[in-house]
Amino acid sequence: MVEEKGLDGATADKIGEYVRLSGGADLVEQLLADPKLKAVPNAVKGLEGMQLLLKYCALFGLEQRISFDLSLARGLDYYTGVIYEGVLKVDPSPAGSPAKSSQNGEQAMEQGGTVGSVAGGGRYDNLVGMFDPRGKAVPCVGVSIGVERIFSVLEAKFAASKVKLRTSDVEVYVASAHKGLHEQRLRVLNQLWDAGIKAEHSYKLNPKLLAQLQHCEEHQIPLAIVLGDSELAQGIVKLREVTTRQESSVPLVELPDEIRRRLQK
Repeated sequence: MVEEKGLDGATADKIGEYVRLSGGADLVEQLLADPKLKAVPNAVKGLEGMQLLLKYCALFGLEQRISFDLSLARGLDYYTGVIYEGVLKVDPSPAGSPAKSSQNGEQAMEQGGTVGSVAGGGRYDNLVGMFDPRGKAVPCVGVSIGVERIFSVLEAKFAASKVKLRTSDVEVYVASAHKGLHEQRLRVLNQLWDAGIKAEHSYKLNPKLLAQLQHCEEHQIPLAIVLGDSELAQGIVKLREVTTRQESSVPLVELPDEIRRRLQK
């Protein structure tokens, strides 16, 4: 500060004392009672605004998630009020387990607790006016979210827990046991779609049964309907629980209701 801002040493030291502070409502009360800050109208105005913000956060039960950090500084050329950063906290990694890294080399989970900033923003009342010929002041507040970093954390979390992330919302897969049942699959699909059930089938004309069932397991689709000539002749289909591989015969007319019942378990 002395070299870059031209401040004298005493002033720089005093600023250094303040930027080390962080806390909640108690810290704001402490700063409002500070004689040096009380003599600065802008400081009082800012602290009163922070006091109100923390009060509103407390009404939403967020006081334990909010910290007033005087070391935080960003966008000094356009932010005009409160600024904030969102920091993601994670559970410490198990002893001896390495932190996971994203493709761009950033560490997703660090030993000990935090990932770093995943969001940031603030108030910028004068920014819009810079692009208005009349210089109209428009109150604004915004935030940007680091989606890539959040996904890196989620990826590492699921990898560490050995839990596979489901990427499909399909509830039922309509499969065929042998060739020549493409049109029958389409009829069953239409029946399920009309009933509001999320269903899909293979886009191949004559897919192999094993490949269809493997698709269900890979994409964590909970139920599979297996069509066969002999069953269709009786007006029934086989309904398969993908995880347990248990099958039972269900009449076609009762199929939507039976699927809903199983999905609600």
